Amino acid sequence: MNDANKPLTPAGGSGATGSGTGDQSRAVPVGREAPGSAAAQAGETGLAAVLALPGFRQLWLGQIFSQLADKFYIVLMVFLIAQYWVTENPQADPALAEAAAAMRMGVENRAQIITLLATGIYVANTIPAMLLGTVAGVWADRWPKRAVMVSSNALRAGLLLLAPLALLPGPQWLGLSWGYWALVGMTVLESVLTQFFAPAEQAAIPLLVPSHQLLAANSLYQATSMGATIVGFALGDPILRLMHGLLQRLGISGGEFVLLPLCYGIAAVAIAAIAIEEPAKPPRNVTVWQEIGEGIQVLRERPSVRSAMLQLVLLYSLLAALYVLAISLAATIVGLGPTGFGTLLAMSGLGLAIGAVAMAQLGDRFNRRRLGSSGLGLIAFCLVLLGQTRGNLAVTLLLCGLLGVGAALLAIPAQTTIQEDTPEDQRGRVFGLQNNLINIALSLPLVLAGAVVSRYGLLPVLWGLAAVAVVAALSEQPWRRC
Repeated sequence: MNDANKPLTPAGGSGATGSGTGDQSRAVPVGREAPGSAAAQAGETGLAAVLALPGFRQLWLGQIFSQLADKFYIVLMVFLIAQYWVTENPQADPALAEAAAAMRMGVENRAQIITLLATGIYVANTIPAMLLGTVAGVWADRWPKRAVMVSSNALRAGLLLLAPLALLPGPQWLGLSWGYWALVGMTVLESVLTQFFAPAEQAAIPLLVPSHQLLAANSLYQATSMGATIVGFALGDPILRLMHGLLQRLGISGGEFVLLPLCYGIAAVAIAAIAIEEPAKPPRNVTVWQEIGEGIQVLRERPSVRSAMLQLVLLYSLLAALYVLAISLAATIVGLGPTGFGTLLAMSGLGLAIGAVAMAQLGDRFNRRRLGSSGLGLIAFCLVLLGQTRGNLAVTLLLCGLLGVGAALLAIPAQTTIQEDTPEDQRGRVFGLQNNLINIALSLPLVLAGAVVSRYGLLPVLWGLAAVAVVAALSEQPWRRC
């Protein structure tokens, strides 16, 4: 694979890489840096330098509120299910009994019914992510990226304003109120809009950030994404209940419905203020499927992009398997138990955030291929020791944190390489394809890992995943100079 540590000249619309004269100005296309940005002109790197770019700062603010809203959305759906569709005694509710019978499930307790109905929301949220990512990426290339991002957030805000209508009385289907099925349909639409936002957002970063600051920008994005996940899921329910209670005191019901439109609205306003100068796109008489083929062709022609994307798919597969294995790991720890698996996942998230910050400050000093191999090696090391030290809370937490650091060492250089090596006019479709593959990589291990652990046990599975990580690390040939 080509050495991705060297600054790469981003390709223009034709896919040419330039003459390689060494003139750094050629590596920064129009619109990449804010005019007059002292940090950009001085070639500075790190978090402070990238946050000094006004356009990126606005995009980052939009990311914070958009991702928080994505997490709050799932929490809101579970909150509504628990508040309005599941009674304290579900066995006495004939409608829920009918729904459970239709799905061939028993009604034993309230938590099981909430989980059952929440699963419908999860599936509705996942299907568009698995099916539409690549197609949405093509349209993100065809349309102005700022318009795509603003429209996506604004439409999601408007969609959530309709959520209170689901509480109105009406007909039932499969034993459940029409309102629940309306929320399932709303979740599908919300996920579809998200598929347009994600590739446009990733493709906009290289237009706002100079090439020498891309690693820091991706590090900040990775840390923010993990922080939004932790904050959104940990504080979503208390915040919703707080807003519900506060507005109820003012005589306004439905305060829990205010949070999401507010977050999506703030994200839309923040991104609308960005000035993104995109190269003119001449009209092309090609179909969506032909453009998807062009995105796949980029992977064939550019080994560095293909390798980086495979690394990300592998990483997310390993992390998805860890989500399932964390339950078995937590069950071996006295005082934690299987329901405490979230503590282990939160620790790996903290490690990833710490690793992302370290990458932002120091990552440009190291060869990216070796960073990726080191990350895979660290993940393998942690997986092996997690199997050997089962039952020890302190050591397990430490290893989960280190595993998160390894994930940052792999993910951030890989994402930066994809951004740098993908032609500007192909980025949306490539990132759409990336989102497709990652969503599949997240979904399959969630389905398979539990069954494999049940059959073979936790230790062989951990060793098997570690072996995969070692093979992937060695395939990068980190001992090579270039």
